[in-house]
Amino acid sequence: MPASLTQNRPGRAIALKLCAIFLFMVMAALIKAASGHVPPGQAVFFRSLFAIPIIGLWLWQSGHLHDGLKVNNLFGHIWRGLFGTTAMGLTFAGLALLPLPEVTAIGYATPMFTVIFAALFLGERVRLFRLSAVALGLIGVMIVIAPRLSMGANFSAAATYGALMVLAASILRSLVQIHVRRLVQTDSTSAIVFYFSLTATCLSLLTLPLGWLIQTPALTWTAPGIEVLGLIICAGLIGGVAQILVTSSFRFGSASMLAPFDYSSMIFASLIGWVVFSEVPTATILLGAGLVIAGGVLIIWRERQLGVDRSKSKPNVPPPGTPG
Repeated sequence: MPASLTQNRPGRAIALKLCAIFLFMVMAALIKAASGHVPPGQAVFFRSLFAIPIIGLWLWQSGHLHDGLKVNNLFGHIWRGLFGTTAMGLTFAGLALLPLPEVTAIGYATPMFTVIFAALFLGERVRLFRLSAVALGLIGVMIVIAPRLSMGANFSAAATYGALMVLAASILRSLVQIHVRRLVQTDSTSAIVFYFSLTATCLSLLTLPLGWLIQTPALTWTAPGIEVLGLIICAGLIGGVAQILVTSSFRFGSASMLAPFDYSSMIFASLIGWVVFSEVPTATILLGAGLVIAGGVLIIWRERQLGVDRSKSKPNVPPPGTPG
């Protein structure tokens, strides 16, 4: 993004980021509420389709419509869409089987896997500090999902499948982040945002033969009611607005400064889960989530320190267009 379009206004950046995180949790709650009536593929379709006009309008209003429609790496967008769409579908499937706070806690594993894959696929050097933070975070994830893997009195096969699907989604999202790091070298952020919604809409249509209609006890097939359609359409619109807010937040603050606020999603997920679904996070979930958050914050702090060190090692050259 051009430097002239950015401002150092941390208060506004944090407010935009928190609003975006809250809206993403509202979107997840809407998907969860509709999950008993529509399959994950159909939820992905409506989530993506109705985000497109919101994102397109934003790109047009901000003057980035040309950048958002310009593609330099077509197959890069397709692969990014494939990984991201699958991750979204698995997350939506998990929401139908697990409490919202638990899904949120397991999703915090994404930064841990991103560090691992960055070392494997991008050749990034990962030293002992970050490896220790990753280990701490993964221990937290195992604490969260351990009750779902034990054959105790409260064992539920459906919940176990849900936990594994959300964990698989976290792994895929980390692959998405690795892929996006490569994609930004050839395409604009606007194009990446727009074409993900477009490819997710198209790819989710491939699940249509798996059954988008609901089988009733009388063995007849019916379309979801207007209330359910309203839920998933609202999820798409809200998801589009949230995407715009989180993207706009980076105009007013650095990524390293904003990254820790991602973990506010546990607060929002717990509140929404309690008020809407009567879900109260267990002590195990809170303990595991705390360890994952601690590992994530340590990784963020280390990345920020490395960024400062790298900037100090470079000559003090003014950015293009700077008088001097």
